[in-house]
Amino acid sequence: MKRGRFSVEETQYIEQNCEALSPEAIADHLDRSASSIATWIEENVGLSAKQKKEVEAHRELKQKPYWGELLKQFSESELELFQFHFKKMWAQFKDDVFHTEEIQIVDTIKLEILMNRILTSQNENLTDIEATQLLIQVEKEQDTADQDRDYISSLERQVSMARAAHETLSKDYKDLQTRKAIMLKDLKGTREQRIKQIEDSKLTFASLVKQISSDPTFRSKIGMEMEKMRLATEAEKERLSQYIQYEDGQIDQPFLSAETTKGGK
Repeated sequence: MKRGRFSVEETQYIEQNCEALSPEAIADHLDRSASSIATWIEENVGLSAKQKKEVEAHRELKQKPYWGELLKQFSESELELFQFHFKKMWAQFKDDVFHTEEIQIVDTIKLEILMNRILTSQNENLTDIEATQLLIQVEKEQDTADQDRDYISSLERQVSMARAAHETLSKDYKDLQTRKAIMLKDLKGTREQRIKQIEDSKLTFASLVKQISSDPTFRSKIGMEMEKMRLATEAEKERLSQYIQYEDGQIDQPFLSAETTKGGK
């Protein structure tokens, strides 16, 4: 990876592509670090609102208490991938990420990295199987008298073990994929529910009247609730209009009005 000052050609390429391409894509093309590209864009070109949010998320991540643990858990290339997904997911949301949602984001990215590890191991495993099978083929092509049967048996056992490991990796990958899908669904559902509550809290009287007039289902729901409230009010009014005896022995009506006044006592 190149270091040092950007050349004129590099700065021109960055200026021409910073809106269309991410800093990571530009960095790959120029063989530079993504952080240096992002810094140069921020200082010399200016950032869009989304890019600013990504840069801010990238900076905040390294200030998080769990960043030190991530350094211990993942390799340098995996950390680059983690930072990429983190800032993209963070920028996708508004500036109201709760702590529980933040943990869900972190755990989702961890699962993504673990899935990538499995795919890498599977690829290496398949390469080993192909190489071992080639050795078996070469050995079997010799004359029968010259073949090393023990060597062939050993290689065949290696292939069998590698295939068994491949199956295990496939199962582990599917399990992680299922967990990731559930986590993303939970994250989406949690945020949608919270956003709906926020939007509902912003409902004005004018927008409520408009919704009642334009939405028959909502109008029917509101009408049923109002009727239930009216019936409950009438029932409670009737109950409180009856004479009751208090602890001091007096008898009276808790709810007294011209409509509920009763003669006698």
